[in-house]
Amino acid sequence: MATLKKLGKFSGNDIELCRTTNSKAGNQTVQALLDASIPFTRNSKRIPFFKREQYNGANEIMVISINPHRYSQARRVIDQIDMMYRKRLVLSNY
Repeated sequence: MATLKKLGKFSGNDIELCRTTNSKAGNQTVQALLDASIPFTRNSKRIPFFKREQYNGANEIMVISINPHRYSQARRVIDQIDMMYRKRLVLSNY
């Protein structure tokens, strides 16, 4: 039986910080989080062919998740990135 590794008292219950279909906005967000030393995970979800019209033709969504204890710090970092990229992010309301 495999054991799960834990980092401190955190058990791995990441929450979604934001999502986007724009790769430049996603990369800018990732770089801002890296510069602020905030740990995160980045996943991509494929959009089914018949739902792509809802997402302006995009074929995947980038989802960035973080530790719930670092959420407010990550939101402050996102508020500081360029407005052009920030308006292309869909922020969660945790």
